[in-house]
Formats: sequence, structure tokens, C-alpha cells
Amino acid sequence: MKTSPEETKSAKKKVRKGKRTTAPPWEIEPLLSENSLRVLERRYLKKNEKGVPIERPSDMFWRVALNIAQVEKKYHPTSNTPQVAREFYELMGKLEFLPNSPTLMNAGRELQQLSACFVLPIEDSMDSIFEAIKNTALIHKSGGGTGFSFSRIRPKNDVVKTTQGISSGPISFMTVFDAATETVKQGGTRRGANMGILRTDHPDILEFITAKEDTGRLNNFNLSVGLTEGFMKAVEGGSDYPLINPRTNKEVKRLDARTVFKKIVEASWKSGEPGIVFLDRLNKGNPIPSLGKIESTNPCGEQPLLPYESCNLGSINLSKMVRYQDGKALIDYPHLAKVIKLAVRILDDVIDANRFPLPEIKKATLANRKIGLGLMGFADMLIQLSIPYDSDRALKVAEELMEFINDESKKASHELAEERGEFPKFDKSIWVDSPWGKLRNATTTTIAPTGTISIIANCSSGIEPLYAISYIRQHILDDEKMVEVNPIFIEVATSEGFYNEEIIQEIGKRSSLKEVPGVPDHIKKLFVTAYDISPEWHIKMQAAFQKHVDNAVSKTVNFPRHATAQDIEKAYLLAYKEGCKGITVYREGSREGVLTIEKPEKDKKQPRGTITPRPRPYQTRGTTQKIGTGCGNLYITINEDEQGPNEIFALMGKSGGCPASQAEATGRLVSLALRSGVDMDAVIEQLRGIRCPSPLWSDGNIILSCSDAIAKALEQYHQSMTGKSSQRMVPGKKNFSGICPECPECGSLLEFGEGCVTCRHCGYTRCS
Repeated sequence: MKTSPEETKSAKKKVRKGKRTTAPPWEIEPLLSENSLRVLERRYLKKNEKGVPIERPSDMFWRVALNIAQVEKKYHPTSNTPQVAREFYELMGKLEFLPNSPTLMNAGRELQQLSACFVLPIEDSMDSIFEAIKNTALIHKSGGGTGFSFSRIRPKNDVVKTTQGISSGPISFMTVFDAATETVKQGGTRRGANMGILRTDHPDILEFITAKEDTGRLNNFNLSVGLTEGFMKAVEGGSDYPLINPRTNKEVKRLDARTVFKKIVEASWKSGEPGIVFLDRLNKGNPIPSLGKIESTNPCGEQPLLPYESCNLGSINLSKMVRYQDGKALIDYPHLAKVIKLAVRILDDVIDANRFPLPEIKKATLANRKIGLGLMGFADMLIQLSIPYDSDRALKVAEELMEFINDESKKASHELAEERGEFPKFDKSIWVDSPWGKLRNATTTTIAPTGTISIIANCSSGIEPLYAISYIRQHILDDEKMVEVNPIFIEVATSEGFYNEEIIQEIGKRSSLKEVPGVPDHIKKLFVTAYDISPEWHIKMQAAFQKHVDNAVSKTVNFPRHATAQDIEKAYLLAYKEGCKGITVYREGSREGVLTIEKPEKDKKQPRGTITPRPRPYQTRGTTQKIGTGCGNLYITINEDEQGPNEIFALMGKSGGCPASQAEATGRLVSLALRSGVDMDAVIEQLRGIRCPSPLWSDGNIILSCSDAIAKALEQYHQSMTGKSSQRMVPGKKNFSGICPECPECGSLLEFGEGCVTCRHCGYTRCS
């Protein structure tokens, strides 16, 4: 049964303003922006069978708080659960701390799966590989993401004794994981996401580096190359290094390290992948090395985990941790300490409240009780403190702030250990002889992506700088565009007396303040954006935080469009020198192809009578193009007769099912239109821009769907025949759409930050 727009609007109004039945009796109403409410209603709030929210944001926070507070009775049977829940509720309701998205979505509901991501082991056997695929499907079904190392799988063309055959190698098996993820993600609230890691000393490393050059493959994977200390020393020294067959543990070949490193750099320059992780550094921070080596991370890279461990994350909103004394902004360290203590308690309770998707995950998580307390709103805090992001003062604040958070989280974990007992594997951990004494949690700090929860909290993401001062919000139904400007900027502009509508409109056309007239220079330096800041400052900031983070830091190093492969190579080497555990880069425009365009005006002639398509001749001539789509490679053949193009064949590579049949149907209808005299421009106009849930970035272009791919093929054919394009750019209307592609769900612009992709308008992320 469909719900009318009036019913939906009425129901939402009741949700936002109606009488509560599940919320606490006191009134602490979260102060949420319209954007926050939109994201909550779309992705977080409980809905009825019509898809209409039936809880308010305050109801959601109370649901989460009450559910997690029930754990307190396990350790304190006489605990006053409502009182503890009230403390948890206030922390979230004031937007000072938020747990990760699965906790907000699922706590107190049937699923009760509260962790974001997991790492699964893969051994060199068919049993292990397909057991991992089955477990991956179960995890994705529950809304989690997965990380893998494929380094234990024997290389391509290696012997398989049981069948007297040869191995197909790890990359071929990765495509099976990818297909399983694609199938499972069709339903549910969060999409499945994967991290795939391969060591540099694996014999198939060159194939892995270029795995995504064949567009349409591994779209549900983030890829990272696992760099060892030995490899990096060989890069620095200009020497070769060995490739080791994991089946025999014997050397099979040697490669020049610098050549391999440059191939990684070139691939990253093209599309931002693969990223890199420094494996030996991950293991240097391994709190329980006796349990084995860390070989993989979660999909966004901030959580190096042992097999079957989970991510239990939450973030403090630093924009709320500033106080004013005599008109001067200061970090409110006493209040921050209180927030840290309560946040650690919440995250530890989340582990016990969790309903894990696999028994092995439950066992590993309870044994080590790793939590990851992170932060968001750092850029907002710096602005409040009048400190430019790209400055030595900012680096000093970052290091001191993270040291404080890490130390206070250890104190809180120690207090919990005294109260509840240390984590079971404590005696085997590196913490046995530490000054902290017993600890409840093997790790306490992580800088994780905060894409959607930072939208809810109305603050900047993680430790990233502002991505832009303004956002163009486009209504998907009536095509209305609105300029949304950073609220802190409006506050500062108003207080300093230079706020006016002309400046706001000018800001809406740009991604930064650099060339906006009328804005004082000191404000331009304060409100720098991701692309105003040089890569070196991005890396230095990541390294400053990493010094006092147990796990790792998820951050994106943004490069301008004109950056070279050598620039990225320098960044990778600087990240290694500065002590980062990994690095993700994004070069402006490397994953986009969407420009603001204006459709050419055409003569509006109405057809009269019945149109009969011209017959297809016995022989035609044509060309075939291969275009990668989110469903696989699409082979598009355009044939022509004496009157011009007359038919399209669209074949979906090795894929079958609905995508293949829909592509064939589209091809037949386009062929019918062309033989009926429909202008090719009109056909392109109808197909171009149609979106599906699996867009694909490739060589600086975004393929939104199979229909969009056919439009691009027709456009290229049309241009080659006529020398003209059916698109024309509109001067002055580009805004900053050249920086990033459109959101596949709402059409707004995406942000590349925190090692992830986020839409600030609707809350879409790559894995949620």
C-alpha cells in the first residue's frame, strides 16, 4: 500500500511534534538542524510498514540509552537503570557524544547488532574461502562491513595437488566476495562494504594493484596494499625485494621495489585506489601479539583487528568542548574528561548489549573488549579557537588534545577494570607492565569516519578540515537549488559585520573563500577547506593524532585536480616518515564526470499520424565500445545503415539476470526509436543521468547506470560523427561540482573525506 505525500508529511509532523510514549519524563530535546532531522528520518528512526517514522529523535536516543543501560545490572544488580539511562541520554541528546550508526539504528530493536565492522580470516583452502564468504553474507545481512587479507591464498597458476590443476589466485576469489556483497546489499539499512588487503611480497601483487582498472570489478571493495618495513627499506634504497609463495613460504621471484611503488602511486593517482597500510606498524601497536599478527583492517582502515574482532566505536563532538572566559575561547578540559569517562562506559556496555552475527565474533570481542573512542568537530573547534587548520598551532592542539583523550580513556578503562574486571586476555597483552594497571579494554582510541553521525551532530567530520563552506542542496522532485552555508561562518560573518546576501550567493558558486570578495583575509585563513590545504598539512595533521591513538586514523589526503603522480608519491613517503599507519588519497576529479550542463533547445515539433519504423537491412556496419558499470562490463554496439544509426545492442559481459535483460531491453527500445526517426540527441537526453544503486567511477567519469552508459556511448558516437557534443556547459554555473560526483540517492554532491564518501544532504555513505 502506497503512502500519499500528504500522509507522509502528516506522519512526519506527528513524529517531530507529537506526544511521546517511550521517551523519558524530563524534557531534554536535542537541538537538531533540518539536515540532521532529514538524515535521521531517512536512515535512523524506527518506521512503520509504510516507511513513515514512528519515533522522534529524542525517542531514538532514549531507546538507545535505555537498552545499553540494562547492561549495568549485570555488574550491579541494584543499579538504577533509568538513572544511568538518563546520563547516557543526556550525553547523546546534547550531541556531545554519539555511538556509531549501527548502535543508533539497532539498539533496543529486534536486530540488536551494534558493531560497525569485522575482520574475517581467510586461509589457503576452498573450505576456508567459502566459509568466509558465507560469514561475510551473514555479517552484511546484519548491517556490518568486513575486512580481509587475501595474502595467505596461493598465487595464480600455482599447483593444486588435490585436483592436479592450477590456482586462479586471490583476485579471482575477491570477485566472488564482491558478487556476494552485491547480492546481499540489495536489502537492509546499511550496504555491505569490504576491505581487501594484499601484501607487497605476494606473487600476485601487480595484478592486485591494477585490479580496479578493469571497470566493473570489485566495486564493493576498498583496496589497500600491505607495505612491509622490508619493502619500504628497498624503496628507499632502490633495491629489489622477494616475492614469497604463501603455500610454500619460499621465494619465487624478485621485483624492483621502486617500480612496484610507482605502480601503486599511478593507480592511486587515477582513482584513489589502492590505498596503503604499513603492516609492521599495525603490528607494533598490536596490544595482544601472542594471539597472532594483525593482517587486515575494517573497510575504512582505522581499526586494525585480529581475526573475528569487531569495531565498537563512538565519537566525541569537539565543537561542544569549548568554553569562553573573558571573551576568549578555551578547550574545556574538565568537561571533556567527564564526557570521556561516560563515553568509555557506554562503549564497554555496548559490547555486552551486542547481538553479534557470529559466535566466533562474540568470543573474540569479549576476550579483548576493544573499543574505539574517537572524535568529530575538530575543524569547528579550531575555528572557535581562531586557529587555522594548516598551522603549527593546530598541530600542537591536535597532539595535546589526543594525548589527553587517550590518557583519560585509559583512566576510565582502568576504573571499569577495577569495577568489572580486566579483559580476559589482559595477562597476554602489552598492558601487563604498563603504568595504567589493569584495563577493561585492549584498545580505547580510534579516529573513525563520522559521516552521518557528524551530520546529526551538525559538526565537521572527524579530524578533517571543512570540505566546503557551502553546499548546493538540490530538491530531487522540483529541481530547486538552495545554498546552505556553514553556520559558524554565518555567525562569524554577522559578528564581524561583513555578512550580506551577495557574499552568500558568491560562496555558493565556489568551494572555498579564497576568491570571494568582501571576506577579510584573516577569515579566509581560518575557514580553509580540504582543497585549500596542501597535502603535507593533511599528512602532518594525521600524524599528530596518530601519536596518541591506539588503533589508527581514518583520513583522506585531498589533492587538487592538477596534482601529479609524483605529488602522491611524495605524500606516501611523507606518511611513512611521519609515522602514519596508512593513508588514503583523493585527487579532485579523479572519480567524477558530472558537470552542470544545460540541454540545447530543440524545435518542439509534435509528431502527427502513425510512425512506422524503417526496416533493418540485411547487413549493417558499426562499432563496439566496452564501458564499465556497477553491474559489470557493458558491451555497446552501434550499427548504422545508409540513413545513419539504426540499432543498438547492449550486452552485459558475463553477468546475467535483471541487469543483462534490462540492458537488452533498453537497446531494443533505442533501436526502435532510431529507426522511427527520433533524433539521437533526444535519445541521449532521455537516458543520460538515470541512476541505479551501483554507480561506478572510472578514469575521471561516473557511470550512473547501464542506461547512462548507453547514453555516454551514443554521445561519443555522435561526437565522432559530427564533431559536436549534445551537452554544453553553462558559464558561471559549475559551482564546485567538478570536485566530486553526485550522490546516487539524492543528487547532491558527495564529499571525499575520512577515507570514505559521504553525502551531507541525505546521509548516504559508501557503506550505510
